[in-house]
Parts: sequence; structure tokens; C-alpha cells
Amino acid sequence: MNNFTRAALALAAAAVVHAKAYDKSIEIAGVTVHYKVVLPTGYDAAKAYPAILAFPPGGQGQDMVMTTLTRNWQPEAERRGYLVFIPAAPGGQLFFEGGAKVFPEFIDRMLAEYKIKDGKLHIAGMSNGGLSAFYIAARYPRYFLSITGLPGYLDDATPQLEKAIANMCINMHAGELDTGWAQAMTDQAAQFRKQGMKVRITIEKGEGHVMSTLAGPGAARLFDDIESGCGK
Repeated sequence: MNNFTRAALALAAAAVVHAKAYDKSIEIAGVTVHYKVVLPTGYDAAKAYPAILAFPPGGQGQDMVMTTLTRNWQPEAERRGYLVFIPAAPGGQLFFEGGAKVFPEFIDRMLAEYKIKDGKLHIAGMSNGGLSAFYIAARYPRYFLSITGLPGYLDDATPQLEKAIANMCINMHAGELDTGWAQAMTDQAAQFRKQGMKVRITIEKGEGHVMSTLAGPGAARLFDDIESGCGK
């Protein structure tokens, strides 16, 4: 078990889950996709809600789904009235690699089953999940309003992929001590801004790759970013 996995699992174990997150699975492209769904408090199936597609870190298995669920998404989503979908990588194939084949059908299935406000989602992810969020958003931009990487950025960016996400609100968070990721994200944010794209980037002081400042009560900042749109 690597240091990232140990840290993430320890933090997940310390987190409090305020209500049930539902375990579900569907068959897509010949594989089973396991995922968790968070429903807002007082959920009404006839009502449209804002929704987040969130990707887990590390190997993106079900253990990491639980990590990001408890650290970053569930309590605040329930309180603010959001749907959250967190899939596990099918067959251990990361979502910016072979696991990408379940998209966009996975999104279409969620749109068919749940009433989602404006028919579009916000997309987010932590570490490998952040890379996945940018990867999927750039290839299927019609589904998304914003992208959040904590950390995360558009790896192997091309002009075509950059253009695809140009109209989305982009939020980036990197740990000050996570120097490689912080530099890559800072450089990309500057490049995006030169192109007129709306990017908000924060370098979390004293934090490494797994950022405690965005966990627990700090996770409210992720939702604040989403709700502020492309504002600075």
C-alpha cells in the first residue's frame, strides 16, 4: 500500500458519513460499473437537482470511491441539495485510460434515471480522479458546466481538447508541498487564462498531495466554487 493510499484511507476512516450513500451497478460496454449515488436530504424524484460526477483517486477502486465520498462530497451535497455520482474504475482500468470506454453512456444513464438541473453536470476529481475529470470533460463537453481538480489538470493537452473545455468554469486546487502537480497546474492555468478561459486556482498552504483543507468542513469550498460559477 503506497503512502497516498494509507493517508487517504486514514482520513476516510476518520470522516463521518451523515446518511446512506446508495451502492449501485450497471453494465456498460461489456463491463460492470459499480458506483455510489448521494441523494440530497429530502430527495424528491420529481424535482431537478444540480449534479456532480466525481472521480476517485489512486487506483480508482471502490475503496477510493469511499475515500472521496466521505472526505469531499457526501455531507455537503446532502445539505446543499446535490446529486453526486462516484463510479469505480471498471476492471481496474483508470478512467483516463481503458475505463473511459464507459463514457458517455454512464452519463446518459444517470440523466435518464435522475432529473438533473439544466441537463448538465459538474465534473470533479481527486488526483487520478482529477486527471479523469479533465479527460472526460474535454472529450464530452456537452455534458458539463464546470471542472474541478483537487488536484487535477488536462494532461497531454492539445488545442482541440483545450477548445472543448473553453466555455466551462475551471477550478484547480494543489498542495503547496506537492510541487510537481502545483507547478503543472499553475502553468496550465496561466496558459488557459491567456486564451481567455475562466480559471480559478488555489495553492493550499502547507498541504501535500492529499489536501486536508478541502476535506470535512473544508469541502464546502468545493461547492462554493461550483456555485460561484466562473467568478474570480
